[in-house]
Amino acid sequence: MASAALLVLLALATMQPQTTSSQKETHLKVYWHDVGSGPDPTSVPVARAATTNASKAAFGLVIVIDDPLTDGPGLNSSRLMGRAQGTYIAAGKDQLALLMLMNFVFTAGKYNGSSVAIMGRNAVFTEVREMAVVGGTGVFRWARGYAQARTHTLDLKTGDATVEYNVFVMHLSRP
Repeated sequence: MASAALLVLLALATMQPQTTSSQKETHLKVYWHDVGSGPDPTSVPVARAATTNASKAAFGLVIVIDDPLTDGPGLNSSRLMGRAQGTYIAAGKDQLALLMLMNFVFTAGKYNGSSVAIMGRNAVFTEVREMAVVGGTGVFRWARGYAQARTHTLDLKTGDATVEYNVFVMHLSRP
């Protein structure tokens, strides 16, 4: 038993805490294109509560996404940087507020192969919404931070939207 305690003490003594010098802050700006209309939607409803259709805020609706992320607001005129893959849920009973659970998966540029995990409340009609960065992979290993979303365009008829995301990420520096 004494040898187990000694091993634990040795392990704790050799652990080194993360220092600010081994961390890096990165700012990402991308445009998220949520397309539910047309022949090739990137967001599809997969579940709804019995009361969803009667709700003014679509309460209980679950949507799965594989939305393009581009470097500019034009879906067809901007460079594809990656995909936002995940789900969002209409979680507000009286206000259109979504629970966003998504990974920004980068497929181009210097972040190709890396991802950032975002989770949080998105009150759609608020000018700026803030969500948490809760993790990442690749370049963004051990990521934490926040994402700010601003609606660029929203078609109230189709629900199609383009949203500007500014993501501020603290992550490990790569040697």
